[in-house]
Amino acid sequence: GYRVSLQGNFFGRNHTYVTFPEYSPRKHIKLDPPLNIQSNMTASKCQIWWSVPWYLAEILQYELQYKEYSMSWENALNKTPPSSLPQIEIEATELRSGIAYTARVRCKVSENEDSYHSQWSEWSQTTVFQRAGVPKLSEKILNTRTMQFLFIPLSFGTLLYLFWNCKLSQKASPALTFPHQLLSFSHSIICTMGILR
Repeated sequence: GYRVSLQGNFFGRNHTYVTFPEYSPRKHIKLDPPLNIQSNMTASKCQIWWSVPWYLAEILQYELQYKEYSMSWENALNKTPPSSLPQIEIEATELRSGIAYTARVRCKVSENEDSYHSQWSEWSQTTVFQRAGVPKLSEKILNTRTMQFLFIPLSFGTLLYLFWNCKLSQKASPALTFPHQLLSFSHSIICTMGILR
């Protein structure tokens, strides 16, 4: 260890003050923040990873902050990776669809490490990600399906009407009335099917 003292001239006299009688640098470390933070959003989760010096990777712990892009960091959520690996996952259910998010990470020596001790590093640069919005049915598709559901009962009702009307008018012209009405109905069906396409 080291002996750290402070010397100064106070009121014309030299004084020496011992601030740390036994100072160990390995117990007072402040690391550089992680580098190259990146993210990848899928339908089920957001994967975030970063880089640290390889010789420190096994003794570090991390803290991630993420928030909606437009919000202040004071309202950010914290998340701790379950292992010492420089990566973390955020489930899609924790994110609002269609909203941009930003995240950052910091590191320090793990509290399980006896040989070294450190405080948190500064925060890293940020990465931005966004959960895709839930697709909506277009009005055209919705209207087409509605027409399809209406077409079946309307067709059935029209057939009943034609059949009933044909029976009433058979006395007047039994040979011509029903074929004429059936032809008219067929034309209506063809027109309706063309609209649905």
